[in-house]
Amino acid sequence: MTPGPRQQRPAQWVATPPGGLRRPKARKQPRRYTGPPAYPAVPRWGFPMLAWRWPLALPAHQHVNAEARAEATAGTAVVTLWITAGVAGLATLAEGWRYVLLLMSRDGALARAPLAVSDALVTTTGFLLWVLGVLSGVLVVLWGLRARAAAAERIGVRNARPDWQVVVGVLVPGLNLFVPGSAVAELEHAVLVAEGDRERGARPFPTLRVRAWWATWVATLLVGWFTILWGFRGTVQALADGVVLHTLNDALVTLLAVLTALLIKYVMRLLVEPDPTELHHLQVRAVRASPPVPRAERPTTAAR
Repeated sequence: MTPGPRQQRPAQWVATPPGGLRRPKARKQPRRYTGPPAYPAVPRWGFPMLAWRWPLALPAHQHVNAEARAEATAGTAVVTLWITAGVAGLATLAEGWRYVLLLMSRDGALARAPLAVSDALVTTTGFLLWVLGVLSGVLVVLWGLRARAAAAERIGVRNARPDWQVVVGVLVPGLNLFVPGSAVAELEHAVLVAEGDRERGARPFPTLRVRAWWATWVATLLVGWFTILWGFRGTVQALADGVVLHTLNDALVTLLAVLTALLIKYVMRLLVEPDPTELHHLQVRAVRASPPVPRAERPTTAAR
């Protein structure tokens, strides 16, 4: 018998890491908890020690265009204006109540409690109105400067009136009767040019919205100045008339704050593109006066 072919065993490949096999490391025992970590100083890693803010609230560390700056300032200014309008409305009611008490005091003495409440309301609302008025004025002027820059950048021009002239025109008595209105008219004109509603070389002409705001602004300043000058008179009738003037002034401040907030929203709607996520979903209900849809001719060989 002849031996058959020798069967070969299959080769086995064994992969080993460089340096040979390594012994498994002994499992370490977890360390016992000894409390939170302590640092000798404030760590420089992690999140900053700031409250939550919108990305455009502090745009100093990143490049933000003029429209984004104007939009961020507009939001704060509008909220402050609505609060100012509420306080001014409450001040108007307080001054009106004081005048009613003056009329009631002609027939006899008044109780102490209504007088104390009236004085407290007039004093508190008057102080808050001064603080909020200054804060609102600063925010509105800052928004106006940024909105002017954004509108000029959008249409590719440079503002003929520098920013310092606008600020001086708002602060100097006499000039602030004309400069703020003309600056707002120029801003509106630039925004409408950017939207394509006006020609670039046309003369700025304020719309009815801007003219109403301008008239309210002038009336508020004139009544305010007249009220301050009237306060130097010391007669009893002058004091009673001063209460009426304060009531009228506070009512005008309320109207001015509301019109200013609406004006800022109006300008920002034209200046900044709307956010698609904030738009309401639209639905087509009907199509009228549309041309007929062209249809291809039916071939003669088509089955009917």
